[in-house]
Amino acid sequence: MTTTVALRPLGRSTLQVSPLALGGNVFGWTADEPTSFRLLDAWVDAGMNLIDTADVYSRWVPGHTGGESETTIGKWLKQSGKRNKVLIATKVGKDMGDGKIGLSRRYIRQAVEASLKRLQTDRIDLYQSHDDDADTPLEESMQAFAELIKEGKVRAIGASNYSAARLKQALEVSRSLGLPRYESLQPLYNLYDRAPYEDELQAVCVEHQVGVINFYGLASGFLTGKYRSEADASKSLRGGSVVKKYVNERGLRILAALDKAAGQTGHTVAQVALAWQMAQPGITAPIASATSVEQLKEMVGATTLHLDAEALETLSTASA
Repeated sequence: MTTTVALRPLGRSTLQVSPLALGGNVFGWTADEPTSFRLLDAWVDAGMNLIDTADVYSRWVPGHTGGESETTIGKWLKQSGKRNKVLIATKVGKDMGDGKIGLSRRYIRQAVEASLKRLQTDRIDLYQSHDDDADTPLEESMQAFAELIKEGKVRAIGASNYSAARLKQALEVSRSLGLPRYESLQPLYNLYDRAPYEDELQAVCVEHQVGVINFYGLASGFLTGKYRSEADASKSLRGGSVVKKYVNERGLRILAALDKAAGQTGHTVAQVALAWQMAQPGITAPIASATSVEQLKEMVGATTLHLDAEALETLSTASA
């Protein structure tokens, strides 16, 4: 049975998205095909619809060439018949090898066809520039995206990893040329990593009504509370880097505030961390990944948690 969830508009686009996005970086990597299919089914059953992936996922894995995540999602779409129940967000621009990189018109047109083929679909709901490409004029990239929208291959476009200045510039180029604009931004943002978004990007996104689907919503797992000392580094493949980056005085202060809010609300630390993000100005849907249905259900539980002003303030102060 599918649960109904209050959807949110993404920017000024026609897309109505769930308040949480499922990160597809694990599909075909740490989540094998059967697990990925179970996760995707559970996502739809929970009333969620936004699935975020990229052509480059998971090229970083030895023996992988990129496209593994899209291919897995494509097989699931075909097998499940659930294409109309989900919104697929993918990306273009990161290095796929053999000179396949950037946001030139020629490459965008080549990359979109490859993504559509892997996803086994006729349209991408949200097509995002994975990285800014300073070597290609913004006019050329935005014109290429406009063509794809006109052709029905893409419904809306977004940006990822853009600076505030470049995002403003891209929005201005679209406005002045009468072209579709970036309706979403994908920055790094969570209770620990606040500055990359809050310093400059937040003001631009709020002013221009650009929806924000932030990545690393759980700070690579740190905000689930499972990494609290150096001894916890062995808990996962990425445990060492998580401990090195986040287990410090500020990180532990954030976990203490999360523990307190979790105790008061009867929710888990991860749910509180995501609920705090969903309540921040400009945020449409944090992205979080799961490798088990249990993890996924825990994440989804955050969408019904409404933190009161005191809890939000406590968390904001602890993580300042």
